[in-house]
Amino acid sequence: MSPIPTPRLRIALLFGGRSSEHSISCATAGGVLGAIDRERYEVIPVGITRDGAFVLESDDPGRFALDAGALPTVEDNGTRVRWPDSAASRELTVVEDGAERSLGELDLVFPILHGPWGEDGTVQGMLELVGLPYVGNGVLASALGMDKHFTKTVLEAAGIPVAPWVTLTQREWDADRELWSRRIGALGYPQFVKPARAGSSVGVSRVTEEAGLDAALATAFAEDGKVLVERGIVGREVECAVLGGRDGAPARASVAGEIVVTGRDFYDFEAKYLDAPGVELVCPADLRDGELAEMQRIAVRAFEAIGGAGLARVDFFLTADGFVVNEVNTMPGFTPISMFPKCWLASGLSYPALIDELIALALQTAR
Repeated sequence: MSPIPTPRLRIALLFGGRSSEHSISCATAGGVLGAIDRERYEVIPVGITRDGAFVLESDDPGRFALDAGALPTVEDNGTRVRWPDSAASRELTVVEDGAERSLGELDLVFPILHGPWGEDGTVQGMLELVGLPYVGNGVLASALGMDKHFTKTVLEAAGIPVAPWVTLTQREWDADRELWSRRIGALGYPQFVKPARAGSSVGVSRVTEEAGLDAALATAFAEDGKVLVERGIVGREVECAVLGGRDGAPARASVAGEIVVTGRDFYDFEAKYLDAPGVELVCPADLRDGELAEMQRIAVRAFEAIGGAGLARVDFFLTADGFVVNEVNTMPGFTPISMFPKCWLASGLSYPALIDELIALALQTAR
């Protein structure tokens, strides 16, 4: 007698969104659509347009390939995906051509969203309101990881070294530029000026003297009303991927990757995603005895400090005095060539197996 086949899990893959990282989210979704095990999972691709509409998207990985000439995007195709209206049901429906039909009961949502309105706890809160389990970090950890000021505040309180910084708003800058120029100048140069709540190096500038501050702040304020100015740290740029633990076990960290910048000011958007020259991603990174273990220890500690669940990527500078944490990314770039899956691949976990692990973690810790 043939064995009874195991029912496939029905997973809504959620991507796109209203943030400036819309296209990166689409590219990540393309990677997952192409790698996820279709014998184990039935995938429902749900795109979020730049205006915030939930639409039923194409299940075609090629449609979301990252191309510098035509970045992928979620277009409004007229469909509207409807989430359950209470925790009493997990049924997903879609309105199409004036009629509503069922997409079935969901087992899990896999939100691959970067930036505000998705990575910041907003979508996670929506899913919790209607009782849908989801991959990744919860509301608090997502909100903390999204806001660089509060990430640093929490990490510093946990005894984890971070770069000195100043946080200011557009209103504060406009009200007293002289005061804030003094505070920022006290950090020394070079500096990095960043939107407090954005990622993928969008809106980030490197400033080497006070004369460049105005333009850098204007670029960052165009992305966010709150901006972070950090002292530039001299050191190697290294990263570590983190996964939550199974069955009560502690979180675990991957081998380290390194970003080697040779022909650019820093690891900017074009270098990260559009294959611009001047940057090399090395994994595993060449670290001395004991350095990897210390980096992994700090990465897990940072993950725990923000209340992490599922996954994160912790970015460091390795200086002459040791490791300094730069950021904690609660939904890191997840295309097949991104550093997060690269680090796990070098640690023995393939891209499809990594997707399986994230799903298993989410089901085990369903909220």
